[in-house]
Amino acid sequence: MLNCKETTRLLSDEMEHPLYASQRFALKLHLLMCRYCHNFGRHIKFLRRIGKAYGELDEERLRDAK
Repeated sequence: MLNCKETTRLLSDEMEHPLYASQRFALKLHLLMCRYCHNFGRHIKFLRRIGKAYGELDEERLRDAK
């Protein structure tokens, strides 16, 4: 079973590339049992969405300024 440090690393890695089935299974199992890692996963997904939206907004502003 994964510990919290391994889980947070996999949550971050998952944002960049697909995980192997065994990694996804271990990750989901840990997230079911650990509310702290579950919350961490929700937070980094939220921050990624916010960052992406801000980047798109910034690009839109640059296009409108031209």
